[in-house]
Amino acid sequence: MKKTLKELAKLVNAQVAGDPSVEIEGVAPFDSARQGDITYIKSKKFCHLLETTSASAVITPIHVESDQKDLLWAENPQLAFAKILAFYHQKPYQPTGIHETAWISPTATLGKDVSVGPFAFFADQVVIGDGVVIHPGVYIGENSAIGEETVIHANVSIYDGVTIGKRVILHSGVVVGSDGFGYVRDGNTHFKIPQVGGVTIEDDVEIGANSTIDRGTMGQTVIKRGVKIDNLVQVAHNVIIGQDSIIVAQVGIAGSTRIGRNVILAGQVGVADHIEIGDNVIIGAQAGVGKSIPPNQILQGSPTMPQREFLRSSVLIPRLPQIKRTVDELVKRIKVLEEKIGK
Repeated sequence: MKKTLKELAKLVNAQVAGDPSVEIEGVAPFDSARQGDITYIKSKKFCHLLETTSASAVITPIHVESDQKDLLWAENPQLAFAKILAFYHQKPYQPTGIHETAWISPTATLGKDVSVGPFAFFADQVVIGDGVVIHPGVYIGENSAIGEETVIHANVSIYDGVTIGKRVILHSGVVVGSDGFGYVRDGNTHFKIPQVGGVTIEDDVEIGANSTIDRGTMGQTVIKRGVKIDNLVQVAHNVIIGQDSIIVAQVGIAGSTRIGRNVILAGQVGVADHIEIGDNVIIGAQAGVGKSIPPNQILQGSPTMPQREFLRSSVLIPRLPQIKRTVDELVKRIKVLEEKIGK
């Protein structure tokens, strides 16, 4: 596929700085781009590298100048690059129908242009929207519903009573609706609390491979619109994750915690149960969140603290042995002085 720089500018609401008739037939990283490709730089501090790429055009911040390269000025070069990348790599949807080895309950309802791969299983009263793609080995439990244009990759398990919205992507190995981890002591044993709630995943959510979303004990576990969840994430029973939040790999969120909008939980963050994290909060990697956090905070560490405080503390950690030796020496000197004064 070939497009001119002018056509790409229109696609991403950018401005051409150079020859608008230059033809672009591919998208590539800065270092490996070749003639005919378009690439990008994220900020003006990389302007000195413009002449080192072989790309035919470069997406840059607005008002970057180059004598040798045709440029596409964009307010957000990375976003423009991502949109052009998606444009060149789009795959027209062609429904493949239902594979003969798939088992679909007679009470299930399927929309138009649904694709179902080998050995998929649809239980009773399942509802599948138009244009849904179900890859091989997917299990969908009773009374679950999947919205239009959703893609369920191989070996995903969707338990009973799960509602999934439109344009959702579930990657291989995702489990939605498994029992929450709920037990109560009964003498020296543990009595299992029935997990009778459900899971609601709203539109435009993406969940990475081998992540798990537990059903509510009673009520719903809710993943709101636009949330992006990385691989190997655990979301416990009755958790609510707010719109457009990002949850990075190996995060664990304990039961009944509420997370606001536009929150970022970096890798391996652990979040305690029954707390609230406000809108626009950012939690740094490997942090331990043990109490509620108000909106618009940037925190790090375990237990969490303001990022600046954490960074100051981190600088001191390698010096602690020397600091201890210094303190011990000062204590000895003070003791000697006290003894002299006492005499």
